[in-house]
Amino acid sequence: MKFISLCFLVISFTNHGFSQQNEEIFDFEFEGSTLNGIINYPENAETKGLVMIVHGAGCPNSVGTNLHGDIRKTINQAGYTTYMYDKKGCGNSEGVFDYNQPVDNSAEEVIIAIKALQAAGIAGTKNIGLWGISRAGWINPIVISKYKDIAFWITVSGVDDKENFNYLFRENLRIEGYPTDSIELLVNELEKGVRLTHSGARFEEYLKATQNLRKNPFLNRFNGGFQITEAGYYEYQKEFMKKELDENTGLEIYIPNFEQILSDVHCPVLAIFGEMDMNVNWKKTEALYSRTIPSNQLTIRSFPNCNHNIFQTKTGAFYEFEDTQKEYIRCDGYLETLYNWLKQID
Repeated sequence: MKFISLCFLVISFTNHGFSQQNEEIFDFEFEGSTLNGIINYPENAETKGLVMIVHGAGCPNSVGTNLHGDIRKTINQAGYTTYMYDKKGCGNSEGVFDYNQPVDNSAEEVIIAIKALQAAGIAGTKNIGLWGISRAGWINPIVISKYKDIAFWITVSGVDDKENFNYLFRENLRIEGYPTDSIELLVNELEKGVRLTHSGARFEEYLKATQNLRKNPFLNRFNGGFQITEAGYYEYQKEFMKKELDENTGLEIYIPNFEQILSDVHCPVLAIFGEMDMNVNWKKTEALYSRTIPSNQLTIRSFPNCNHNIFQTKTGAFYEFEDTQKEYIRCDGYLETLYNWLKQID
């Protein structure tokens, strides 16, 4: 269940489609479910390798809607095959979608997909690279740590080791025009609610500490109007108390020893950020990558006036496109950067 005061990385909802003839459906088995995926091959060229497309949070019907289509086409034009699949319970994949799927389990899912592609003799699987957005910034370093033959990693709007919702909440309240004192009140209630839940506090104490937070229109919209019940609170608390919180910030630590995991990445890495990312604090992630990933392996590119999904933006707000019916336009230079970097590492 999704708990009202503990939110997770947001879905990356890119919807640029494309039509290609050089594609085929490829399914694989994971934990008793058949997951549906699609392979796109380069046209009129022998493939140089295969790039796994690893999703962010959420449950998009990616195979059926050509999610990340312009990105996959660019990768194909650079000479690489791509493979993208739908998570459990999404699109035509079997099983039940788990919003709170552990990132270690997501990484194992990616590795199983790679092994299935290799066992089937799919072209390019002797040279595997990873492309991933948002939550995939946790998944892909774990894949690299467990599967030593990853050739390169492209990370878009990546994350540090901690929960990011406090940043998303604060920045979107600011964009919506909340006064500073109101923002601080709400963010403090958010943090206090997390700490109380994690400490084993009673439901009544949680309700008292989050009176303003639970009435906030942005948070209620983000949670789809979900209202926490006493039974739901204790059910969630039982699992949440097993998690690790950062003592200073009160944020959940998603990946223990994340800096060490990143330090052990010894393949070329392209890190791409939107400078108006109001979902994830990209400057923190940029600094994290710079101090952990060897400098001779790391290329960082950031794009002004770009949001979390690397589309042109005026505000970077979470609901900017939904509220304004604004057209999704890629940031200038993003696809070119992707293409040129892939050509450079040949």
